[in-house]
Amino acid sequence: EKARAAVEWIEGHCFHTEGPLAPGNIQLELWQKALVSCIYGIVDAEGRRQFREVLLVVGRKNGKTKLASALGDYEFRSEEYGTRVFCIAPKLDQADLVYNDIWQMVTLDPEWKALREYVKETDERGRLIRDDSELARHRQSDLSIPATNSTVKKLAYSVKKSDGFNPSLAILDEVASWEGDAGLKQYEVMKSGMGARPEGILLSCTTSGYANDSIYDELLRRATRFLLGDSKETKLLPMLYMIDDIDKWNDVEELRKANPNLGTSVSEDYMIEEIAVAEGSLSKKAEFITKYCNLKQNSSLAWLESKVIDMTTGNPLDPEQFRGCYCVGGFDLSRTTDLTAACVVIEKDGELYVLAKFFLPAERIEDATAADGVPYNIYIQRGLLTPSGSNIVDYNDVFNWFRELVETYEIYPLKVGYDRYSAAYLVQQMEAYGFHMDDVFQGFNLHPVIVETEGLLKDGKIHIGDNDLLKIHFYNSALKVSTEKGRSKLVKIKPSAHIDGMAALLDAMTVRQKWYGEIGDQLKNLER
Repeated sequence: EKARAAVEWIEGHCFHTEGPLAPGNIQLELWQKALVSCIYGIVDAEGRRQFREVLLVVGRKNGKTKLASALGDYEFRSEEYGTRVFCIAPKLDQADLVYNDIWQMVTLDPEWKALREYVKETDERGRLIRDDSELARHRQSDLSIPATNSTVKKLAYSVKKSDGFNPSLAILDEVASWEGDAGLKQYEVMKSGMGARPEGILLSCTTSGYANDSIYDELLRRATRFLLGDSKETKLLPMLYMIDDIDKWNDVEELRKANPNLGTSVSEDYMIEEIAVAEGSLSKKAEFITKYCNLKQNSSLAWLESKVIDMTTGNPLDPEQFRGCYCVGGFDLSRTTDLTAACVVIEKDGELYVLAKFFLPAERIEDATAADGVPYNIYIQRGLLTPSGSNIVDYNDVFNWFRELVETYEIYPLKVGYDRYSAAYLVQQMEAYGFHMDDVFQGFNLHPVIVETEGLLKDGKIHIGDNDLLKIHFYNSALKVSTEKGRSKLVKIKPSAHIDGMAALLDAMTVRQKWYGEIGDQLKNLER
């Protein structure tokens, strides 16, 4: 009922404001009805909207701004007292695109005359605009309905000026272009501002973009993890329209996946012409893939499905099971006060078994438990995590763990991979003991290792036993994929996540792949 009410109101009160269809009523396409229905029709046990954050990623010219404006109009003219709608973009003229569309829709509505005495507009100096002729001479800066204390405002984002806002709906336009730390902070400011709005919505609508390590990257990682079915999030609604096969970037049928309005607001003839232009220019091809296929040149996507990760788990792995075995090792050191991870990969009967150990400064355990939401004390009791040092990890503990494998269990790492930025003295200490060390650069060059590791994981060939802490790091792992290079590298699902265990595993898998021709027969442990 709530979904139908929203759809019917938009189609009855919202209008095209430019182009050949203006000023006719908007007729929502099926995919648009689906989005509106999910926002308003899916509710929690208390009857409130389930979703608070909405991410709509759709190809250029598919009507996302029009849809966002219609949702803004619907919220603005709702009966809720004190409604606050914000149209936000990096620059004011960009924010004005949505704002002006909302204003035009209001003025085109046949109910406008009835509303005219209740709806007031102000100019950029805050002066009241009293009649339609004066309205035409001024550039309106906000809309308000005094009877319900409801407003629509446009903002060029500025974190310092955003504190204190309490949005009912914040429309974040072209969020893929929100660069760096400023965009991340602006998003968080508006999100935290919704705290007093149990049904507040952050609507991020965008085509793909070029900004790296931005709020878009974080949202995309969270969204793809959610869509893989293994996220704990319950308030995020992702609607991602993207092609599946980049090799078919110039196939009109494939492009329908990223352009649901193809044949409606985007004609096939237009798309074919754009394809022809892109086929003749590498730069135009890169832009086409970004804006019409919705694949960033460096996209960040969640990596492994839950069913793949679940296949890795099983009964506890006892080092005694692998006495006398050869293996490869890897470690990923914390650069400040974070987790450090070390592991060995042991091949036995054609299967790969991962023994992993984590280290965390003793004085940081309580704070890290609160910040990460991870029960580190339980992992200490289970022997998966070792308190190490006071405020920074004592890397001697990492060395001692590898030495214990050799001296206590006769497990022999033939090669140990490490991040090239690791502490030099630990590497020297390992080498002095007799370990053969090999530095690994965690970048796009690891793509072949990532592909091999993913294949082994999907085939159920990698086993981590009951190491739930390592399992968490598997879930936290995402890939940044370069569509230009056709390569990928490991990144975090979000800035606060830990992936040290996966990084250590990839270090080990790198030296395994690199040296397998030389030491592969030993690593098979056929006589043990």
